[in-house]
Amino acid sequence: MEADHETIRQVLQIVPQQHPFRFLDDILEMDGEHIIGAYRFRDDEYFYRGHFPGRPVTPGVVLIETMAQTGVVAFGIYLLMLQGMPSDRIRQMVTLFAMVDDCEFNGIVSPGERVIIKGGKLYFRRGNLKTKVSMERENGELVCSGTLTGRGVDSHET
Repeated sequence: MEADHETIRQVLQIVPQQHPFRFLDDILEMDGEHIIGAYRFRDDEYFYRGHFPGRPVTPGVVLIETMAQTGVVAFGIYLLMLQGMPSDRIRQMVTLFAMVDDCEFNGIVSPGERVIIKGGKLYFRRGNLKTKVSMERENGELVCSGTLTGRGVDSHET
């Protein structure tokens, strides 16, 4: 069953990352098997000043973080909600990003570009979420992709 607008709004409110380190503007689609999110890299992002002066390029680690915030964090929150976990308990959790595997970069992302992030569940068990995630330009051109794994833990355990 696809998530409704209210559920999407709740998930976005629970995602712990905030400006200037939040790389998820909207969730376009989501169900128990996949998620599609979007983010526009603003011209004034803090990392563009030094990467690279005169020719700003979004760092690869930020692209991976962008994929993780949609494909692991937001998607994991939704999957916990589907399992019946109360939102106040989910808010107390921290996602520990555990692994990036087979990450490939096929292009750069420049200031002002909007990207679409697609994540598909490989498995979700014992609090571990493994997803196949990709990032595309709005025209469908692949920017990067990889397999990401994370685990939600109570913030008191970290």
